[in-house]
Amino acid sequence: MSHLRDSKRADTKPICSIIIPVCNEEGNLPVLYEQLLAVTEKEPLRWEFIFVDDGSSDGSFSLLKKLHSDDERVKALRFSRNFGSHVAIAAGLQVAAGDVAIIMAADLQDPPQVIHKFLERWRESYQVVWGVRSSRQDPLLRRLFATVFYWLIRRLALPTYPAQGTGSFCLIARQVIDMFGSFKERNRVTFGLIAWTGFRQTEVAYERPKRRVGQSKWPLGRQVKAAIDTFLAFSYAPVRCISLLGIVISLCSFALAFYVIAKWWLAGTRVLGWPSLIVSVLFLGGLQLVALGILGEYLWRILAEVRGRPLFIVRERLGTFDGDRDSQ
Repeated sequence: MSHLRDSKRADTKPICSIIIPVCNEEGNLPVLYEQLLAVTEKEPLRWEFIFVDDGSSDGSFSLLKKLHSDDERVKALRFSRNFGSHVAIAAGLQVAAGDVAIIMAADLQDPPQVIHKFLERWRESYQVVWGVRSSRQDPLLRRLFATVFYWLIRRLALPTYPAQGTGSFCLIARQVIDMFGSFKERNRVTFGLIAWTGFRQTEVAYERPKRRVGQSKWPLGRQVKAAIDTFLAFSYAPVRCISLLGIVISLCSFALAFYVIAKWWLAGTRVLGWPSLIVSVLFLGGLQLVALGILGEYLWRILAEVRGRPLFIVRERLGTFDGDRDSQ
């Protein structure tokens, strides 16, 4: 029996696990740790800080070692390479001992001060508390992409997803943590899986500040991939669109054929038009390639699941993990 579970007999205070993916955040970790300490001093809970080093190439893990030597509540998993932040979150939740867990980024754009409001909602019996960005200090293109994405995800995939959008900054109760651990898919989107579970949820608005140090690990290309993963995982809309386009194009072709025959029969006019023919061929060819691409995305994900490779590989650990379970 490990430390937190042993001490639970003498201390009935709930355990709160903070799950933090880390990738080259050496400059932000000291400030983040100090802010987390300030939060813990005001909350009557027992705490553990689980950092998951997702293949950092800077001194992030060395810094985590120092923090661990000074505070046994600081624990860390170090991946053998970069597996992605969503996988890092899954790894952290897998070993979390908490009665409640809070998922947040290491870049200080998820303010630790909001944790107080999260816990207030949790004490009101909410099982999922989303951190919703009341404003974004991002470039125009990124804000536009986010707005369109949030609208589409609510319309086509996850109706309960916050209308203003959220990242992975949230609180989840123990029941949700256990349910999250039962998901086996490799291409995972954390917020989508949590929203899909359907537990009682609410929102807490917060101002998302600019990144303090370093560069964002979510460029536009990665955001597009996350959007594709979300729709493929939680919506049949891509495949349904292919079917609908096929029906529409078939109806158009029948209408055009009827027009050509009617014009020839009634007026004796032959319809010429090599340019229109070429445009039609190119259009249909491009549409077929798009359809094959969508089907290919599904097939690739099926292949990834059938292979059954480990979701992640841990290279090194810091601390004793009370909630440790076998990796999937």
